[in-house]
Formats: sequence, C-alpha cells, structure tokens
Amino acid sequence: MTEAILEGLGKPTKIYNAEDYVEKVSKISPFDFVKNIHQQKNLIVDERSEKQYNPYIINRALSLNRDTIVQANEMNCRPHLDNALQNAFLINTIRAKNRWDKWLKTEKNAEVEMIKEYYGYSNEKARQALAILSEEQKQYIKEKLHKGGTK
Repeated sequence: MTEAILEGLGKPTKIYNAEDYVEKVSKISPFDFVKNIHQQKNLIVDERSEKQYNPYIINRALSLNRDTIVQANEMNCRPHLDNALQNAFLINTIRAKNRWDKWLKTEKNAEVEMIKEYYGYSNEKARQALAILSEEQKQYIKEKLHKGGTK
C-alpha cells in the first residue's frame, strides 16, 4: 500500500545516501592549541580533539617564550600524562597574554649550499667538508659552479 502512495507522488528527483550527510571534521592545528593556551581557553572537549593534541609541538612552541618555558619544561618532564591533563595544566598555570614568538630556523650558509651542490652531500656532511676544505678549494668549487648571467 505504501508503494502505491509513493507511485502517485511521481519519481524521486534525487536519492540521498546517509554517507552524503557525514559531518566533515576539520583538524585542529597545534598552533591553535598554543593560541588557546595563551588565551586560557580549552579546545579539548572530546576524544577526537584530545587525540589531535601534540605535546611535542605545543611544548616546543611554548618554550620559545621566557614566560612559558618553565611550564613547557614541566610537561616535557612528564610525558606519561594524558593530553587533556597536560593541556589543563598549561591553561591553568600560564597567564593570559598575547605572545607572538618566532620559530628559530637555521640560517642558510652559501658555502654549505655550494658544497652540497658540488659533491651531492647532506647538510651534515657539507658542514664537515667545509671545515676541511681550504680557501683555494672553495674558490675552485665556486668557479666550477658559476653558471654565468647577471645575478
């Protein structure tokens, strides 16, 4: 009987699947956690958000500032704690304040890059070779790699 009623309504325009309505969950960045720790807001509300908490990156970001380095070190000393407990400790011990810290990055050395290109070495091996090479050898490598042009 229900089929007769449905036939009277006509053909369905589109058939919807339950998979079309699956909620797409966005990932929480470790930097979002750090920002919310600085503002004393908790992002961990369920298991999904607790799994996205990355203690290593968050503690590293917090260790860049002298206001938060002690708390980051305390969490590094206690890696066995759950992510939610680590986050709660950091939120409750760090004062609310905007902190804009730059990540430390290694500076590129032109001579190391030159040796890497000439010999095909890694960064570590190129630094070791740089200590061994004389100025004449470095100049020879520089001339060999010179490609010409105005720059």
